[in-house]
Amino acid sequence: MAVSFDLTEDQLELQKWVHEFAADVVRPAAHEYDEREAFPWEVLQEAAKIGLYSLDFFATQWFDESGLGIPLTMEELFWGDAGIGLAIVGTTLAAASVRANGTDEQVGQWIPAMFGTETEPKVAAFCSSEPDAGSDVGAMRTRAVYDEKTDEWVLTGTKTWATNGGIADIHVVTAVVDPELKARGHASFVVPPGTKGISQGQKFLKHGIRASHTAEVVLDECRIPGDCLLGGREKLEERLARAREGVQSGRTQPSMATFERTRPAVGAQAVGVARAAYDYALEYAGQRVQFGRPIIENQAVAFLLADMRTSIDAARLLVWRAAWMARNGQQFTAAEGSMSKLVAGETAVRVTEKAMQILGGNGYTRDYPVERMARDAKIYTIFEGTSEIQRLVIARTISGVHVR
Repeated sequence: MAVSFDLTEDQLELQKWVHEFAADVVRPAAHEYDEREAFPWEVLQEAAKIGLYSLDFFATQWFDESGLGIPLTMEELFWGDAGIGLAIVGTTLAAASVRANGTDEQVGQWIPAMFGTETEPKVAAFCSSEPDAGSDVGAMRTRAVYDEKTDEWVLTGTKTWATNGGIADIHVVTAVVDPELKARGHASFVVPPGTKGISQGQKFLKHGIRASHTAEVVLDECRIPGDCLLGGREKLEERLARAREGVQSGRTQPSMATFERTRPAVGAQAVGVARAAYDYALEYAGQRVQFGRPIIENQAVAFLLADMRTSIDAARLLVWRAAWMARNGQQFTAAEGSMSKLVAGETAVRVTEKAMQILGGNGYTRDYPVERMARDAKIYTIFEGTSEIQRLVIARTISGVHVR
């Protein structure tokens, strides 16, 4: 079988369709929502109307045999704007958690409800990080205690950095069920709409991705039905029993299972941001005249652009490889998922910074979009695993040593 890097007709059509939405709807709204730091409900509704924000769409792309449906979508959407893009796709992180940890019945019950309908779209939130438990998931303090009398789980604690936290209809929460087991004593739960005891805490005013809503989620003796434990109680008890006996189950801790599935998609988002900055800088360099000629004719500028394009293409290939491996059941024997997120995130930071440099003083003002793109890019070295954590994962995987 011949190797080909060509996209299929369906993939090219998908790419074009999402790009047109990003260019015609997302980009014109990007500056306004960045300045207001408001969730773009109007844009989300437009995405729902055309089927871009729907379970059917994301499921179709997720099950693309090549694994490229989601990366192609993410790159084009985030080429439009990272903040609005994250507002549109933030629900998929909660959906990925249910898919990774839930039963078939729970997947069928909760994931469709996360998206709402075409006329009344909803959003969902995945709540894992805590004030004292970011990269160190073993330090998690949010507790889940089972009440035998009522067949309910009681959740107590505070989550932070939750995308859509507090404005979501459905929250997926990771909590400690057995503190002695640390990270192996965690489980994930669905908090249904209208549940008492859950509220929004502080809304964060961020450096970038300002159109995406990020907040604390406070759980104050929040009672949820027993069947809201993802995976079910029987499987939880079996897993905890193995952990107490010191037996490795081969199953990833719930939060990490979610992040493993989403890292190539997050890498694709970063590639989209980088490409947007590169495209703008390339066009600007061809039009900006200094000393009687376009600045792109100067090696100092042209070489920057050459490095930018090379880095973007290299990052995209790592993302596509990881996405293909994940879709086709290939094991990440060298932490290829972490590689894709690490390189793409750091590429986005470097490329947007170089784009600002090419624009000079104009690049430092909010009148030009590369300033916003540079602010947005930084998050890709921080969330869903910092660059340092990605390097740690890669180092442990390739060495077989518990690097600290």
